[in-house]
Amino acid sequence: MKIKKKINTARRSLMRRLTKNIGKSNAGIKNNQNTKIQRILISRPNHRLGNLLLLTPLVQEVINTFPDSRIDLFVKGGVTPIIYKNYKNIHRYNQLPKKPFSSLGKYIKGWFQLKFRKYDLAINSNPGSSSGRLSILATNATYKFFGDHDDELNSKYPDYNHDAKKTIYNLRKYLTELGFPENNSEIPPLKIILDQEELETGRANVQKIVQNNKKTICLFTNATGAKIYSEEWWNTFYEKLKTAFPDYNIIELLPVENISKLNFKIPNFYSTDIREMGGFLANCALFVAADNGVMHLASSVNVPTIGLFKVTDETMYQPYNDKSFSINTNNVDQDKVIDLIKTSL
Repeated sequence: MKIKKKINTARRSLMRRLTKNIGKSNAGIKNNQNTKIQRILISRPNHRLGNLLLLTPLVQEVINTFPDSRIDLFVKGGVTPIIYKNYKNIHRYNQLPKKPFSSLGKYIKGWFQLKFRKYDLAINSNPGSSSGRLSILATNATYKFFGDHDDELNSKYPDYNHDAKKTIYNLRKYLTELGFPENNSEIPPLKIILDQEELETGRANVQKIVQNNKKTICLFTNATGAKIYSEEWWNTFYEKLKTAFPDYNIIELLPVENISKLNFKIPNFYSTDIREMGGFLANCALFVAADNGVMHLASSVNVPTIGLFKVTDETMYQPYNDKSFSINTNNVDQDKVIDLIKTSL
């Protein structure tokens, strides 16, 4: 497994070096007040839940800017249609298989479709993605946006480095160069659009567990690799949390692996349905988790979300919806974490 991981790391590094200069310049841009943009491609050929949720602010930005647009998403895996279920402007999903060599024909077809469909604007949502850059290069589009790092914007906006925001800042600048009005509005949050039935189901699922009218704090104790916190850490944290917030229910959302760093000692909820999980989280008062896709899911349903960071760059991935923030646990102890949580409740 370690050998496979090293091979994938080396492959990604090589591809980034090979593709870093693709589309680097914006040659051919002309200020044109009559520029019409309706057919749009947004590329994020990645299958991870967190990355596809971090794409939602850009999709909202494009819809807000071009409300009559038809948007195609170039993605990987099958989770994207679930995330964007109620986004009315989404026209088509061009979905690459999660494992290309297991479905080589479908994989090749997905890439060829980029060439045979005509777009007014093609957007690479992540400048660090080699496959994203290649997809924009291959797309038949009038305007191609690659989204390279911009030092001027980096100096201007303190949150420019955030993975969900950088491309939006870059796109706004690019569009002004095409002749569109300058946009200084607030960056959209992560967002899954839940319908009323999903919210009611979530409320019922929470109530089945707590069976009272107290507000609920939800924990998610899983993560991947070095982002994982130990059982000892979570058990100590839970005891402190229980003492600090006696008037709140404290429950756990379980991961797809159905494991718990708290050894299932507190009430818990399990689901593999992303939207059901979202409806559940939307009915909680607070969510606490390490940096992972479910942390972004909580943020996308606008529950106050506390992201625990110790290895990944919090400026890139921290939750930023209402009353949400990140905590670098290398710099503060659990007592300070509890004090910070009080500011969101």
